[in-house]
Parts: sequence; C-alpha cells; structure tokens
Amino acid sequence: MKAYEGRAAAVAGTGRDPVNLPMIRHWCEAMGDRNPAYAGPDAIAPPTMLQAWIMGGLDGHAGGRARPYEELLALLDEEGCTSVVATDCEQEYLRPLRPGDEVAFDTVIESVSERKTTKLGTGHFVTTRTDVRVGSELVGTHRFRILKYAPARRKQRERRPRPVVNRDNAGFWEGVREHRLLIQRCTACATLRFPWLPGCHACGCPDWDTVEAEGTGTVFSYVVMHHPPFPAFEPPYAIGLVELAEGVRIVSNVVGVPYDKVRIGMPVRLEFRRYDEELTLPVFQGVAQ
Repeated sequence: MKAYEGRAAAVAGTGRDPVNLPMIRHWCEAMGDRNPAYAGPDAIAPPTMLQAWIMGGLDGHAGGRARPYEELLALLDEEGCTSVVATDCEQEYLRPLRPGDEVAFDTVIESVSERKTTKLGTGHFVTTRTDVRVGSELVGTHRFRILKYAPARRKQRERRPRPVVNRDNAGFWEGVREHRLLIQRCTACATLRFPWLPGCHACGCPDWDTVEAEGTGTVFSYVVMHHPPFPAFEPPYAIGLVELAEGVRIVSNVVGVPYDKVRIGMPVRLEFRRYDEELTLPVFQGVAQ
C-alpha cells in the first residue's frame, strides 16, 4: 500500500461554481460570522470555506477520483477494511479567494499508515492532499485524513448489577417479579415504610404486613448521571427520588422523557422494565409538562 503514496486521488478537478457572494453570505449566517471583510464590494471569502468551493455535491464535478485511489480503496476492502470514518483535516491558506475566482484542484495520496488498532477496529489511515488553484496560482492546501478499518467485534452487552437480596427485603423482590410494588406496613401503628426494614422506625414493632402501591407519584428530587460511565448503563440518564401516592419515597430511574426534561413535581407512573432474562426493575414513566 505504501506504493500508492504520491499517486493521484483526483485529477484536474474544477469547482462547480465560481466564488460568489450568496454562498459567502449563507456560510457567514450559518457560522454567525459578521466580519465586515466578508461583505460589500471588496468582500473576500472566509478562509475556512476553502473546501466548500471544491465540493462536488450530489452530482459530482468534472475531474473525479483517479484510478490509483480507487485501487487503494479496493485493496483495503479486500483486507477487510470495509468501513470508513473521517478523522481530521488541515488547511493552509496562501491568499484570499474573492468573488469571481474560478478554482481548480488536484489531489494526491500523501500517506498510508501502517495497520493501526483503534476502538473502532483495525485499519489504515489514508491522508490525501488537495492543492487548490486559481489559474496557475496556488491559493490553498487541504489535507484530509480517513480511517479505513475492519469493525471491531462488539462485546456482548454487559448486564446490569444484580440487587442484593437478603431476608429483610426478599419479599419486596418477590413482589417485583410479580409486577407488584409492595410497601411494608407496621401492624401496630400502621406506619408505612420504604425501603424495607426489619422493624418499624416509628414504634419499634417487629411485626408487619404489606400494601401494594397503586403506582402513581411525583418527582420529589432528581439527579442526572453524566459520569462516570458504567457498563450496561448509557449516560446521561435521570435518577429520581419519587414520592408515591402512599407517602413513601423510592429511588429509581425516570424514563420515557428526555433526561433534561425531568422536573421536580413531574407526575410519574410505575412500570416494570425487564433488562435481561433474570432482572426486572421498577422504574417510573415521566410525563413532560
């Protein structure tokens, strides 16, 4: 593949349109750039528009890809590097472009890297250099780098951590498996409690029964988890302290609405979400306000 370095990637390409004020205006409006140098009778084009004048659009332009470049891409495909991603570009500006300039360009394969391993997969970085001219004058250079790679095999999605089940909370998790959210109730003073405890925090009585939550509530407080990332979770996501209609509070995910739309006081409704063949968890569907 090193033999392709220095060979053509595009020959005698021409811009589809001369440098013009309407395109300059659209570019500046999109970028929010109000530099007076880009407007008026003596306007120049923003230097970073260099590539815009040589893009072929949907229909391409005169002077397309050269055979050596097509051969290199085919060779990489044969090696299993069937995917491609743009990685970076560099531009050098030698003189400003002005309305009316007609650009032409030639592109060469500047370098092909040794095989590299990345998070995306293994492959080769291919750098092309495009020389942009007006007439015979070199006005700028554009280097563009891609990675042609063989996609890495994705690891099997990691499972969520298992809840710790013990003799004090086993009844709660049995209820979850049956899609019932059970709340402890003291048989002496009828105080409801959550999370589950071995005795009543109000009167100390060790005896209890359960009531089933109706499943409605509101967000009492919440946080949005951005970092650190953790296997089986996809940040950012909202974790809510939900006050149930029965008066107790439970911590769980707020789902069904964008994380940045969760608000204190937002009404939520219980649902049971299955994450794998063994794990079902109670979560709360939010209602955007």
